[in-house]
Amino acid sequence: MRFSVEIDREEDGRWIAEVSELPGVMAYGASREAALAAVESLALRVLADRIDSGELAAGRLDFALVPAAA
Repeated sequence: MRFSVEIDREEDGRWIAEVSELPGVMAYGASREAALAAVESLALRVLADRIDSGELAAGRLDFALVPAAA
């Protein structure tokens, strides 16, 4: 599974990262790297919940976050 990550800097200086293919998966960070780490962690939790609930088939998960084209 490949997911695109949109990342932007807010007016207050915080960074926000969002995975548009996973509704609600967005995270803030003090740095670009922190926002990316936080959104990756959240995306993995969401996918794990979907596997646990049977929404996604269990098996080997090939996971990649790809920065969206600007």
